[in-house]
Amino acid sequence: MDQKLLVGIDCSNCGQRALDYAVAWARTADVPVVVVHVIEWSPYSFNTPMENEARHKRREAELDRAHSEIVDSVVDRLRDQGIDAKGLVRHGHPAHTLNDLANEAGATNIVVGRTGTSRIKSQLFGSVPSTLVQIADVPVTVVP
Repeated sequence: MDQKLLVGIDCSNCGQRALDYAVAWARTADVPVVVVHVIEWSPYSFNTPMENEARHKRREAELDRAHSEIVDSVVDRLRDQGIDAKGLVRHGHPAHTLNDLANEAGATNIVVGRTGTSRIKSQLFGSVPSTLVQIADVPVTVVP
């Protein structure tokens, strides 16, 4: 079975350690890596049609900015190191979106950091890694 890693990054130190772990794995096993950044976005908002149009434009601008400022540079670095890599940015619930993208990409493992950028929120609502471990269709590696 061909392996493919999907790694979730979020600009935190733990996200960087998850990326480093995935890169080491990719080098050792010569497997491709899909680098993903998920922007939390709730579809549940009550707006007027004009507000929805403005919201859609903001959403598209956020996707473009995250690609150019976060994901593209990481993918370029991996490619410079000889790793087959591609990047994706999506809006949504991070755990569910990572799982969906892993399925779409044919990933055989998801790599994430143990904590992300919002510790208080994760204490109140549950962390992305713990949710992901429960819902994922492929193995999840949680990097401390």
